[in-house]
Amino acid sequence: MSSNHAESIAISGVVNLYKPAGRSSAHYVYRLRRVFGIRKVGHAGTLDPFADGVLLACLGRATKLVEKLMELPKHYRTTLRLGVTNETFDPEHPFVDVPVSEPPGESALGACLAGMVGNVMQIPPNFSAIRVGGVQSYVRARKGKSVELAARPVRIDRIDLLHYEWPRATLDIHCGRGTYIRAIARDIGEALKCGACCETLTRMAVGPFKVGDSARLESGDEGVRGALVSVEEVTSRLHRADDAGSAR
Repeated sequence: MSSNHAESIAISGVVNLYKPAGRSSAHYVYRLRRVFGIRKVGHAGTLDPFADGVLLACLGRATKLVEKLMELPKHYRTTLRLGVTNETFDPEHPFVDVPVSEPPGESALGACLAGMVGNVMQIPPNFSAIRVGGVQSYVRARKGKSVELAARPVRIDRIDLLHYEWPRATLDIHCGRGTYIRAIARDIGEALKCGACCETLTRMAVGPFKVGDSARLESGDEGVRGALVSVEEVTSRLHRADDAGSAR
């Protein structure tokens, strides 16, 4: 057995990693290669560069758990800026004002949010990683090419309005795999005829993995190594999550 293969078996597991805003998910996770001295590193679910929060890093044999981890429910917190729009529905591009004769009231916003909950069809943002003709849609969009993405089924379990004072609304969103929070912002803006973009976005949790427990690379290698959860423990957590889902 080669030393590299033995090493990959010895170092396997999942790290609940905190990704700060302004970083690429892939590039940030790849920094774990140096921390653990292992090449086989992946992650379960990309966060947009402007977003922060839980990023599940999979090392060694745990990379086989990526698909199962991506099926776990997600909890996001976002602050929306109403009265504006742009191409990406996030702060990556300048906001463009949308003329609004009268800002929507809290009851109108609440009714709009309630109508988005459930198993719904959602059109992903044009600036997304979904492939169109083998090319990621954001690549086509950046080149000014037309992008038409088909609506996809997603599950939105709950949207709680935490605070609203025009032009900002802070939401807690609980949802399933493949849900785009930027698309929710877009759809809110369209429904209320005022435009909306995400100003901030934090992934608060992925299943049982909470942001308060996330390891931070900037705090030092020792703490990150200590945050490694074994494949066996992660598998056990996945089973418990399946059981909880079946009980609902």
